Amino acid sequence: MPRPVISEASTVWHGDLLSGSGRTTPASGAFPTVDLAWNSRAEGAGATTTPEELIAAAHASCYSMALSHELAGKGTPPTRVETSAAVTFVAGEGITGIVLTVEAEVPGITEEDFLAVADGAKTGCPVSAALAAVPITLEATLR
Repeated sequence: MPRPVISEASTVWHGDLLSGSGRTTPASGAFPTVDLAWNSRAEGAGATTTPEELIAAAHASCYSMALSHELAGKGTPPTRVETSAAVTFVAGEGITGIVLTVEAEVPGITEEDFLAVADGAKTGCPVSAALAAVPITLEATLR
């Protein structure tokens, strides 16, 4: 049985929600500390990140890995997979939806088979599973 891997990050917040600000730091140091602020989250204003942007990065990364794995398992490994994730947040409601958009170069696969594998990878992606309470839409294109 594989050993569990624990990924960690920490956030320090100063002040109240509306006028305060914070900083999030990944324990690994893989990316620098990033600033957070409510106006970025609720209004799309400012040059700071949001929890939803961090979720989008995690989801795009996980989905790309899951799709690559599924395609290789079918004997058609991709030469390139590019995924973006758009996480919608509405103040007072929360996260209301996620759109995954993927373009992949996969030699030797039909479009129909690619779309089926892409949809299966959405279900098999651990981040998709963790976010299953939110509608997740997939837009997949074979190049």
